[in-house]
Amino acid sequence: MSETVHNTYFDGGVQSLGFQPDGPKATVGVIQPGAYHFDTVAPERMTVVSGELEVLLDGTTDWQQHATGTVFTVDGHSGFEVRTTHPAAYLCEFL
Repeated sequence: MSETVHNTYFDGGVQSLGFQPDGPKATVGVIQPGAYHFDTVAPERMTVVSGELEVLLDGTTDWQQHATGTVFTVDGHSGFEVRTTHPAAYLCEFL
């Protein structure tokens, strides 16, 4: 059985539960309204489970809209900014 780890970022603005299923590590979480920047070590695949996120990948200038059910990827050793006006839920898979 995989240990579940609770993570809190940005004074509670983003919270997640991390676990390691029979594959790569993953987290599921909730992003409260606001704007947040995340750095990555490994490549990540993000699935918007509920709500909508605006995403700006490091090195780009165009914000991308991601509604429920959409997926975006982030390179390792990079980062991204995410913002939302309503709570949103996500699944992050570390590739």
